[in-house]
Amino acid sequence: MTLFKGAGVALITPFNEDETVNYDMLGKLIERQIEGQTDAIIVCGTTGEPATMSEEEKLAVIDFTVKKVNGRIPVIAGSGGNSTKLVIDFSKKIQALGVDGLLIVTPFYNKATQEGLYEHYTAVAKAVDLPIIMYNVPSRTGCNILPETAMKLGLENKNIVGIKEASGNISQITKLASLCRGCLDIYSGNDDQIIPILSLGGIGVISVLSNVAPKGTHDMVMSYLNGNEDKARKLQLDYLELVDALFCEVNPIPVKSTMNMLGYNVGSLRLPLTEMEDEHKVAMSKLLHRMPQEMLA
Repeated sequence: MTLFKGAGVALITPFNEDETVNYDMLGKLIERQIEGQTDAIIVCGTTGEPATMSEEEKLAVIDFTVKKVNGRIPVIAGSGGNSTKLVIDFSKKIQALGVDGLLIVTPFYNKATQEGLYEHYTAVAKAVDLPIIMYNVPSRTGCNILPETAMKLGLENKNIVGIKEASGNISQITKLASLCRGCLDIYSGNDDQIIPILSLGGIGVISVLSNVAPKGTHDMVMSYLNGNEDKARKLQLDYLELVDALFCEVNPIPVKSTMNMLGYNVGSLRLPLTEMEDEHKVAMSKLLHRMPQEMLA
């Protein structure tokens, strides 16, 4: 099954000054995304800072998101980790909250072999009923799902339905697309590669950019999928400078700073992540003032 087509937002988690979750702002961010025609909410993914949240906090944020969205668009929750047993336990708890699917990053730090990745995802898939999108981001995890492994997982597990590809390696993604036709949906995990991956048969993006520009990101993907490739290409290129700025430091540092600049009081980051450097803040502020306001809607 396909969980969604289009642009899914990798949603930030707003914090109060005392670093508790700011649920009032979280609700406003969710409503803004839905108004901007975002096609899915991805909660407690990397951009949501789950590595610095307790399990209780993550479950509360996911539960709030499911209730706030109330079935209007799919809610997909991040449940990755570097212990297969703990990922299974947490995924079962998430399933009970009524999410529509799981986003599961490769086990980090352990540096599993391809056989280890196969066994990991297979064990999780057998333990839950929810559809699963695998998340391949070797620059952060030190672990890369090879196309052959992804294909095997998609063919052998009916609820492993997609992969978020953030390797940045277009040659690898091309091979993945060639092998996985019909067995896995491919989502871009990099905002600067949305159109290239769609051109290979991808069906969407799980996007950091969408926090800042939900309507523009949605329009970029859906224009391409609906046959208006010129408009889609123009949007990809028009947003490129902003995308580059959103990754001038490790995600989600720039996107949280940017949302604060735009008037959304999303708070700071939890250590070990720190505030964006002053020179980058100045550059981002200048960029936001240059951009047409409709691009930030």
